[in-house]
Amino acid sequence: MGAPFNSIFSWLIKKRVHQIELFKKHPFEVQQELLSSLLSSAADTEFGKSNSFSAIRSHEDFKQNIPLQQYDQVLPYVERLKDGEQNLLWPGEILWFAKSSGTTNQRSKLIPVSRESLQECHYKGGKDLLGIYYNNHPNTRLFTGKHLIVGGSSEINYLNQKSYFGDLSAIIVKNLPWWCEWRRTPSRETALLSQWEEKIDRMAKETIEDDVRILAGVPSWTLVLLKRILEENETDNIFDIWPNLELYMHGGVSFTPYQQQFEEIMPGSAMNFVQTYNASEGFFGIQDLVRSDDMLLMLDYGVFYEFIPKEEWLSESPETILLDQVEIGTPYEMVISTNAGLWRYRIGDVIEFTNKTPFRFKIIGRTAQYINVFGEELMIDNVEKALTITCDTLKCSIKDYTVCPIFMTKEKSGGHEWLIEFDRSPISIQQFSEHLDVNLQKLNSDYAAKRSNDLSLQKPLVRSMKSGTFYDWLKSKNKLGGQNKIPRLQNDRKFAEEILFSNNITDHSAN
Repeated sequence: MGAPFNSIFSWLIKKRVHQIELFKKHPFEVQQELLSSLLSSAADTEFGKSNSFSAIRSHEDFKQNIPLQQYDQVLPYVERLKDGEQNLLWPGEILWFAKSSGTTNQRSKLIPVSRESLQECHYKGGKDLLGIYYNNHPNTRLFTGKHLIVGGSSEINYLNQKSYFGDLSAIIVKNLPWWCEWRRTPSRETALLSQWEEKIDRMAKETIEDDVRILAGVPSWTLVLLKRILEENETDNIFDIWPNLELYMHGGVSFTPYQQQFEEIMPGSAMNFVQTYNASEGFFGIQDLVRSDDMLLMLDYGVFYEFIPKEEWLSESPETILLDQVEIGTPYEMVISTNAGLWRYRIGDVIEFTNKTPFRFKIIGRTAQYINVFGEELMIDNVEKALTITCDTLKCSIKDYTVCPIFMTKEKSGGHEWLIEFDRSPISIQQFSEHLDVNLQKLNSDYAAKRSNDLSLQKPLVRSMKSGTFYDWLKSKNKLGGQNKIPRLQNDRKFAEEILFSNNITDHSAN
């Protein structure tokens, strides 16, 4: 049955490639038509009526009628939707809520998922990802084997027996079409388990006999599964288990800190890594080029985009711009309006465009996750590039990490404290700190200026954490698996102090 399936998929993707080329050539027209369609569809909802959707004729009208939203403004509608009310933000029934945990020190958010967003955004993105891959690798035999999604759990929403909430990956698994379900492993019961450690054990046992050709999941948790499978089978090469594995689709967190570990257990050139940007709020981007890790902004998924320039992030009423005003190499916070009823919603992710014909981009951080205690404006993109260069130079690798400030005192300037759990440790932590410092200065001129003569910043204080530190912390918070992430960059010490306390470290003085 594999050959006919490949032929059918080949025919379907040729049709879809034409549509993708259309929005690549006419991005502004596609987005304007999409905005009109969204407003028309939701005009008779409670939100649409109260914000005069039917009177909106332009983007200026759109901005004037609808203020920018954050989760606190959406939450009252979510509570009512959970109770079974409908037609509030989007027409039709809202039966699913994606649990967007973000970083682990924040409360979970429940994001409404409509039937349209599931079919025309999330599933469409998944199909396009495979289609683009097929277009780039026409001789692939992906679709004759199984695909394994390392996803989260779901649970019933007992306030309303018709609806449920869970990780986005669980919602997707729970609603997969038959042709996708037929090729998926492990069993649905195992895939949706909420007990992460039991799930990993069962996944490892259930999948080793399968012909797995596609892996998908957050890198950190996918590595946990792969290492368990390797341990149980006494090998360090995943191709010994799955000889036909060829594609790993990753997203959720940066792949950079984990890439070396993946390449070590997937030796050779047979493996392809493809990045996606599929958040609880929508599917936004796909890596469409083989030799470039930036992503194509997907413009026909029922998502209308606006962007907030960096200088406006902290403004009480930030100005937004559209695609025709963005510049390459400039950080923007994304604002989305979607076919699930999120309107001018500040998602908090920061992107940077790498190309405008077509629009390609990279995720470089979050507005809530960068350190700017001393004016250094250190973003996750700088941090992970510096860590990668440092690890490559010193032949070491990192499993997990977090960074926090060391605040100034009367006696000394401040600094950054790096809590790092190494997978392979450097020979000297002192040497690692010095290389890291130099690389950060090369990548970030604001950091370099503050480091000048130790004026505002001393060199980084790097602490090597014992093995299992971050996993144990996640387990203590009942945050194993799914989309739970370690907060990387913090402007306070709350999370770091918990990690230091768990390691019995009380001396927090800088170098």
